[in-house]
Amino acid sequence: MSIKRLLCCMSSMNAGGAETFLMKQYRCMDREKYQMDFCVNVEERGYYDDEIESMGGRIYRIPPKSEDFKKSLKALENIVRENGYESVLCSSVKPGTALELIAAKKGGATRLIYRSSNSSVDGGFKQKLLHNTIGQLAKTVPTVKFAPSKEAAEYCFGKGCIEKGRAHLLHNGIDTNIYRYSDETRAVMRKELGIESEFVVAHVGRFSKQKNHVFLLDIFEELLKIKPDSVLMLIGMGELEDEIKQKAKQLNIIDSVRFLGIRSDVPDLLCAADVFVFPSFYEGMPNTVIEAQALSLHCVISDRITPDADITGLVEYLPLGDAKQWASVVVKYAEGYIRKDMTAIFREQKYDSETTSREFVKYCFVE
Repeated sequence: MSIKRLLCCMSSMNAGGAETFLMKQYRCMDREKYQMDFCVNVEERGYYDDEIESMGGRIYRIPPKSEDFKKSLKALENIVRENGYESVLCSSVKPGTALELIAAKKGGATRLIYRSSNSSVDGGFKQKLLHNTIGQLAKTVPTVKFAPSKEAAEYCFGKGCIEKGRAHLLHNGIDTNIYRYSDETRAVMRKELGIESEFVVAHVGRFSKQKNHVFLLDIFEELLKIKPDSVLMLIGMGELEDEIKQKAKQLNIIDSVRFLGIRSDVPDLLCAADVFVFPSFYEGMPNTVIEAQALSLHCVISDRITPDADITGLVEYLPLGDAKQWASVVVKYAEGYIRKDMTAIFREQKYDSETTSREFVKYCFVE
């Protein structure tokens, strides 16, 4: 029996939420039956490229859509035709995504899969106009539609799409063998970080407007007034990193902030943390909040994030705007709490990677 292959269209395969979701599915599937290949719009290698190739995946590079949209779509069409792909997946909320699926259809693909990965997108009037025009193709072009939350689904596929059966929910599953709290891991990581009794606040996410790092620093500034021995761990990279570093210097809190970049040991870092703070303006279904809960870490997050993100009872929602209010809630967790193995809860809620990978294969591969 020949291996069935899925072509995934992404801007790049760096360590973002949508990319990480796809890699979690890829790792869990039977790769003697199913394989995932990737079409990207960048020449430079991505964070996951080595792992993809080690698992038997192919990576195609086509011109960036921002430089020549028609040339980019034609290159995608040719890749689909020349390699005989039946299934093509796009994971995005950008208005032009459905056009990629049209190109894939011209190339011969029959299963056109659209994963809505967010509940909004950065940008002003122009972006909203594109979403309300070209973006409407997302409702008609794909043959399979899914999203990690109702909000993310409705943003691309329309109100009531889940209830009407026009789209499916597919959770951001977690490998509970990796995301499992350990006292030993906590002790080792805190020692490695040079942290003893300090109160550690963690955030994982790219430095972008969506993640609201500016407000996060305001919260941390207020927290330091209450608990001076606090540390803020910022895990990730992004276009606003230098701006955020400058703000931390202006607030005179830079010595208490750790900029850790992209890390392969995020589960260990979250074991070392005492609370997870996530004041995003919007999210589809934040992987990192799910991962933090898998590590039995209490989370304080923006009330603009879907209530479905609380799958364990460890999540507390707050409105944006009042940094003092956030600090007063965050500091409660400095008293400490018992952390436990969350595997059973994640399996019960169908948020384990084995379950989500089976659903992913069912949606994405032509049998």
